[in-house]
This record gives sequence, C-alpha cells and structure tokens, in this order.
Amino acid sequence: MPALPGGQQKGAWSPRFWASFLACGVALAVAVPAFNHWVPPDSPAALPDYLVPLLGKYLCYALLALSLDLIWGYAGILSLGHGAFFALGGYCMGMYLMRQVGTRGVYGNPLLPDFMVFLNWKELPWFWWGFDHFAYAATMVVLVPGLLALVFGWLAFRSRVTGVYLSIITQAMTYALMLAFFRNDMGFGGNNGMTDYKDILGWDVHQSSTRLGLYIASVLALGLGYLCCRFITASKLGRVLLALRDAESRVRFLGYSVTDAKLFVFTVSAVLAGIAGALYVPQVGIINPSEFSPGNSIEIAIWVSVGGRGTLVGAIVGAVIVNSAKTWLTGAAPETWLFVLGTLFILTTLVFPRGVVGLLRRPSRIRTRAAARVPAGERA
Repeated sequence: MPALPGGQQKGAWSPRFWASFLACGVALAVAVPAFNHWVPPDSPAALPDYLVPLLGKYLCYALLALSLDLIWGYAGILSLGHGAFFALGGYCMGMYLMRQVGTRGVYGNPLLPDFMVFLNWKELPWFWWGFDHFAYAATMVVLVPGLLALVFGWLAFRSRVTGVYLSIITQAMTYALMLAFFRNDMGFGGNNGMTDYKDILGWDVHQSSTRLGLYIASVLALGLGYLCCRFITASKLGRVLLALRDAESRVRFLGYSVTDAKLFVFTVSAVLAGIAGALYVPQVGIINPSEFSPGNSIEIAIWVSVGGRGTLVGAIVGAVIVNSAKTWLTGAAPETWLFVLGTLFILTTLVFPRGVVGLLRRPSRIRTRAAARVPAGERA
C-alpha cells in the first residue's frame, strides 16, 4: 500500500537524511576552502584557485538542474526553455555588476556602462534604475524570472496546454528572448553581453577570497534550494504533483486545482533557476544572449535524465557528472563532445531510464521486493 502523506513527510526528514545532508554540506563548504586556502600551494593536496570558480559553476548548474527536476520529475512539466529563467537572473546580476564599474571602465563614464557609451547612448534607460544597489538587484533576481513564469504559466496551464505542446512553447519563449537580447537597442549589451566586472559588494571579483566567498554562497544556495524542493515533494502537494504527472484528468475530476498546483511549482522552479544564474555570472565573468539558446535548455534536461528524473539528488549528480565530462572532453577532444552528449541521452532513454541514481538504488529495491514476497511467518 502507498505510504500516507504524514509517513512520507516523517521519512523525508529522518535522522539518516539529516546526517547525509550535513555530511555533504561539510564536504562542500569546509573541505574545498580548506584545501584551497590553508594547504600550501606546492602541496599535492592543494586545490588551485582556478578550480574554485569552476566548482562554483558546477554547483550553479546543479541548482538549475534541481529546479527543472522539481517540475519535470514530479509534475511532468518538461520545460525546454528553463535556460531563459537562468539567463534572466544572470542578467539582473550582470546589470548590478556593470553599475559597480563606474569610472574604472574603458571610457571612464560614471553613469553609463562601456557598451552604452560605445553605442552612443545618452542616458541610462529606466529599467537600469536601482541596479546600483545590491538589495534591488537581488530582488529583481527573484522577481523577474518569477513574474515571467507566473504570467507564462497562468496563460499556458489555464489553457490546459500540456505535453509536447508545452515543451515547444517554452522553447519558443527562450528563443524569442535570445533574439531580443541580441539587439543592441535593447540596452543589455547586444551580442557581446556584459563583462569586465570589477567588484561585488565592494570585494574584487578577481581575488581568490571573493571567488571562495561566491563558491560558499553557491553551496548555501544549493543546500537551501534542495531543502525547499524536498519540502514541496514530501508534502501533500508533492503527492498531488505525482498524481498530476501520472493522471492529470483524474486529479482534476477529484476536485483539485490543477492550474494552481502547476503554477506554484513552475514559479518556484523559475525563481531557483534565476538564483542559480545570478550566482553563475560573477564566477564566470560574463553574461550574453547565448545563455538563452534552446540548446542550453535541452542540455539541462539531459543533466536531469542522466542523474535520475524525479529524485532531486539525481539532478545534482547528473549536472556535476555531465559538466565535468564536458570540461574535460572540450579540452581533450572538443569535436567529440556533442556525440558523447547525444550518446548519453540515448543511453538514459533506452538502457537506464532511471538514471545514475536509479541504478544505484536498484539493488535496494530488489531486496525490498524480495522481502515483501516472504510470508510473515517465515520472516519471524
């Protein structure tokens, strides 16, 4: 028999879970800074400075994959435009970082970013107002992706657009945004985007200590994002989402508000993706319209599929595994990466549809089923 919601909630927050969660948190938030900052640079155990932002980038990708797994793995909403929310959060942070440059830019203009001076802009556009304050920028990181998801989701879910049609619409959305942000007259840097950042909250973004701080912020964001997603999926709403994924018409017939449930998780997912984009930009040093590319959103779905859809942990594992392989292969054999990526997608579809985490959990599931078949008297 299926577990009751209360039992599922209790099991989701068991001491074993908290022990595993805290162990991973300590490993990420303590071990990496220790090997980077306190171990002598000439030691074989030392972590080079260039690896810290790279690991931070992987964590941002993991949070992005987690946001997609929340809606795809549990609600059955395959968004092929989730990179749009990631890019919008990144652009909000990029606008703040550009406002911090001031007179240190190439043209020395205290009021306009360098790309606006180059394009002969005379004054700062109204939508740039307030981005010289971090609190305002952080608010926009949450509001802009969230509002877009709220409006888009309300229109789509209210019209009962589902399945492949919804995936196509989300892909069209991110492609339209990419074309818009490529335009120089949009005021977002055109095809070159925004780069040459100087500092964040007064700290030089090129200093190793700042990069370490951004890495720790990424660890905290991923941890809080994971707890948020786990709270949703382990609650009664999570049970409703699973029912929506498997039999939406029956859930609607039972009287549940399908539109409200989908809209809530879709908006939360977009906010998490925006936060991931905001943390990504200062660590990689650039944001441009290529982040809106539909191919990027498809790649996010591959991360989740490789790790294990509907597991949360699998999304994190898949993002780290695929991007680590991408970093290595694009340096060792760049022409083979797309073939490897396509092969991974085929393998996860045909060979191990439950992903890496599903393969690891398979022996325990087999043992559980075998124990369930044993009569109660024999078990005693």
